[in-house]
Amino acid sequence: MSAEGHHPAPVSPVEQRVAALEALLTERGLVPPGFIEEITRRYESEIGPMNGAKVVARSWVDPQYKQRLLADGTAAIAELGFGGPEGDHMVVVENTPGIHNVIVCTLCSCYPWPVLGLPPAWYKDPPYRARMVREPRTLLAEMGCPLPDDAEIRVWDSSAEVRYLVLPERPPGTGGLTEAELTSLVTRDSMIGTARL
Repeated sequence: MSAEGHHPAPVSPVEQRVAALEALLTERGLVPPGFIEEITRRYESEIGPMNGAKVVARSWVDPQYKQRLLADGTAAIAELGFGGPEGDHMVVVENTPGIHNVIVCTLCSCYPWPVLGLPPAWYKDPPYRARMVREPRTLLAEMGCPLPDDAEIRVWDSSAEVRYLVLPERPPGTGGLTEAELTSLVTRDSMIGTARL
């Protein structure tokens, strides 16, 4: 069962109010049907994660930047103009051929908004949060990210004090690509650790 296939968590009062406001705006013709969902989808999967993709691509082409990024993620990310609330203490963990990192927040849904945008719904899902700690290899395989048996999996638990960003491995055969071209290869899920490039 993939993380997307789990039953949704109960809807909070805030989420109920947001849904009611969205319905009212649509009903009155102030926003077209589906507009808010499309904006949310784009920010979750395209616009928001572009900041993180730029960080990753820069680290792939600039070894000194990569060293700074791994030593002090917050400062190196700020060099590119990204930071602020939900990203004021960032730790970057690097995937290697033998080590695969993945991020989870076991208590709630702490997430590095400045570099990844809005968290996907499955990230906040209690079964994802529990299973990623208990059985990460199985859950990753179910999410389309099977790993070799000898790969070490490191699960990082985000919190209000520290948030993580996975630095995915640079895909083979990309040596001739520009930084902008590399940016377009990086996905949100690869920076969470639930996908490989």
